[in-house]
This record gives sequence, structure tokens and C-alpha cells, in this order.
Amino acid sequence: MTDRPRFALRFISGKYQGGEFPLRMNREIIIGRSSDLDMVLVEDMVSRRHAKITSTDADILIQDLGSTNGTFVNGEKIAGRHKLAEGDRILVGTSIIKLVGVDAASANQTEAEARRRLEAGASRQSTSGRPMSGVIEEIPLPDLLQLLSTSRKSGVLSVGSGGLVGKIYMRKGAIYFAAINDDFAVSPQKAIYRMLTWQTGTFELEPSVELQVMEEIQESTEGLLMEGVRQLDEFRNIQRHLPPLGSPLAVPTPLAGKLRDLSPAELDTFQLVLDHGQLQKVLDHYPGTDLDGAQHIITLMKREFVVVP
Repeated sequence: MTDRPRFALRFISGKYQGGEFPLRMNREIIIGRSSDLDMVLVEDMVSRRHAKITSTDADILIQDLGSTNGTFVNGEKIAGRHKLAEGDRILVGTSIIKLVGVDAASANQTEAEARRRLEAGASRQSTSGRPMSGVIEEIPLPDLLQLLSTSRKSGVLSVGSGGLVGKIYMRKGAIYFAAINDDFAVSPQKAIYRMLTWQTGTFELEPSVELQVMEEIQESTEGLLMEGVRQLDEFRNIQRHLPPLGSPLAVPTPLAGKLRDLSPAELDTFQLVLDHGQLQKVLDHYPGTDLDGAQHIITLMKREFVVVP
């Protein structure tokens, strides 16, 4: 038997972001706030003895040690011992930790060195005052929102991607409002569904700000994410039939058919093309989802009621 590590714990968000801790085989490590433990995470939401990770030649197991705020794996609160697989994401306090295959540098790093690096990284992060931040490439937005929901976090999740800034307002894990670039004309559900399509960018959980809005989102976070992912899959399937979002749209003359042949929803979309003349603006003003609006535009284009000039 050997204790040479095959895996490491990589901190992808939170106070210790960027740190990596090698998991030596045939070893138990205790994670918590107490200074005499193997992995010390100094933050209020971490219990003195929070969780235990056991590494054997065959398996890596994690167990919550009766912590106040719980230990989560891939968005699910664990009870008892839970087997980990490479790529799993663990939430302890505000730290999101990913189980990764070890590289040569980490394999040769001692636990004492890893602890020193974690502490040094934490002191740098604390000066920036950002308790929970990271990149979408490391943890996709649906996974991040699921983690925040099941751990009942409150705050404003600020997400930046391609010059856009989205904000998702959460209260004890429930999403109650969302907007992109502070545009309150677009429904909060539509804003969330759009953000779920972002594949690159940064996120930061800012302190809770109670926003007074006319209509709060009533759907559960789980329901929003399921519907958002469904719409994302369907939108990707039809996207090849759409011009780029910034494309102008126009109505040809003469029309290829009779307006009375259009359904009420298609007629409303046709009106939006007349009023706004650009695909993104039409989708912004369409009262339903981007998916439904896009499907109507594709139908209108196929029937030559709408063209790209």
C-alpha cells in the first residue's frame, strides 16, 4: 500500500479559492474551523469539526460530522458516509471544493505545505473582501444555483459574461428576482433562463440586499432550473434556423400570404418585428419565453412574412 495521492481537493470558490490539498491514500482528514485539524477553514459557516474525508486504495468517502450548516455534494445535503467521484463538487461553508485528479506538483506537496498555501491564499482573498466568487467554467450556473439553493444561502449572485451583468436575488435559497444589466422590462424568469445559457464568465455572491419588486418569482428554484435547462436544450436545437441575435428583421412587401392565416401569437410576434426591427429586441419584448418567441420567428421566416434584410 502507498499513501501517494491520486486525487486532490481544489478550491474553486470562496475564501480559499485557488488552493489545492492532496488526498493521501489510506488517510483520514478532518475539515473544520478548529486550529488543530488537518484542513482548517476559518469562517463562520464552518463548524469546529465539520466533515471527515477518508481515502483508501479503492474509495474516497466523505462524512458530515454533525455540522451546523451541513455538507453538500453536487447540491445534495449528505447524511452518513458518501462516496466521492472525480469531478464531484463539495460545499463546506462558502467554499466550493472540487475533487480532481492530482498533478505532479500537488502529488509532491506535503500536507503542511498545502495548509500554508491555503492560509496564504485566504489572507489574499480576505483583503479583497469577496467571500464567494469564481468562474462559470469551473462550476456552471445551474450547479452553482442548486448548491446555493440547497444550502439556503441569501444574497445577490452577480454574474458577468461577455459585457453583460446578471443579478440573481436569493432569500434563504429561494430565487425571488433576477435582471440582466438592471433591465427590469425583461421578466425575471426570462433573465434567469438567459443567464443559464452563459458558458463563460465570473460570479460573486454579494451580501444580501432586500429588493422591493412588484412581483416576486413564485416558482421553486429547482423548478426554475429544470425548466431553464429544458428550454436551453430546445433553444440550441433550433438556433441554427435563427440569424444572430443582433440581426435586423424586416417585413417584405408584398407579403407572401394573408395575415389572417397567422395564429394570434404569430400575429403578435409579427407586430413586434414591425415595432422593433431587430431579433434581440423582439425577444426582449415578447411576453413569453425566448424559446416560444424564437419558434414563432422561425415560422414567420419560413413562411416569408419576416426576412433578414
